[in-house]
Amino acid sequence: MDVRVPWPVIGLVFGLALGFAGAFGGVGPFFLVLFLGALGFVVGRVIEGSIDLGQVFSQGSTRRRPR
Repeated sequence: MDVRVPWPVIGLVFGLALGFAGAFGGVGPFFLVLFLGALGFVVGRVIEGSIDLGQVFSQGSTRRRPR
């Protein structure tokens, strides 16, 4: 079953949440909603399988850091 995610609708809801937080709460709640929204986006991508946390946080990188 192919489920399409309505990204414009999700973006609209997220924008409305940020707008309400900024209008009624000020700058602090605005950034809190922004941070939690970004965190939720990353968690959703991890659950979906688009982001592999093992690769992101692996210590065995093929690149060597300069000393």
